[in-house]
Amino acid sequence: MGSVTRYVSDTLRFTVNPLKSAVDRPKHRKFLGFTVSRNGARLKVADKAIAKLKDRVRELTRRTRGNNIGVIVAELRKALLGWKAYFGIAEVLSPLRDIDKWVRRKLRCYLWKQWGSAGYRQLRKRGVSVREAWNTSKSAHGPWRLSKTPALTIALPLAFFKNLGVPSLAAR
Repeated sequence: MGSVTRYVSDTLRFTVNPLKSAVDRPKHRKFLGFTVSRNGARLKVADKAIAKLKDRVRELTRRTRGNNIGVIVAELRKALLGWKAYFGIAEVLSPLRDIDKWVRRKLRCYLWKQWGSAGYRQLRKRGVSVREAWNTSKSAHGPWRLSKTPALTIALPLAFFKNLGVPSLAAR
């Protein structure tokens, strides 16, 4: 580290910040929100950047906001497309696919909460069987747990969110 610091500061005349600089394996360091994956030298989004995105999505999809789904999706679309424009060069896509699934689940949860007591009718209207709709609507579980049930997955499939305009982070 000492010799590199001397070279950079003396020869190249750059200042080296000792708090940000280190000699370490690439997978342990992050640079501008990116890191290198463990297996092979593939570019990956850093965990801290993913956590910040999730915080922003949580803020936009709070179930008590009271906006209709179109307004929520418009705000979410803006945030996701901006994030994708910056982090779109990442080569490891599995964390991005997980975020896509998580965002859809957050939106299912939001819609379920908005439907309220009309949840059974909404599920039936969207092609869910009587038994599945009844079991889901009369469940004692909360909206987050119910957002992963087969009934809500059938009623609000991937195509529903694509039609609303929710972008996919993992799509190329």
